[in-house]
Amino acid sequence: MLFVYNFIDIFTRVVTIAIFIRAVLSWFPMPPGNPVSTIVNQVTDPILMPLRRVIPTLGMMDITPMVAIILLQVISEMAKAMVLRGALG
Repeated sequence: MLFVYNFIDIFTRVVTIAIFIRAVLSWFPMPPGNPVSTIVNQVTDPILMPLRRVIPTLGMMDITPMVAIILLQVISEMAKAMVLRGALG
């Protein structure tokens, strides 16, 4: 069970960092074929795109990455608690 717990923890951290990097990169002009932005977009699109359909922008500000990180952290903590409960029970 420790493997599952660590996997969830590491996965959550990597995706959170990728979302943060994507938010920071959005402030700078990037050429379309940039490999860093391409990889970050491929990692974060499955999480951000469904949320963008639901969450409206606030003027010029897109709060989707912030909401995604909060949801990711909440779901991760719930999943880790379930893993620990299963391991202890």
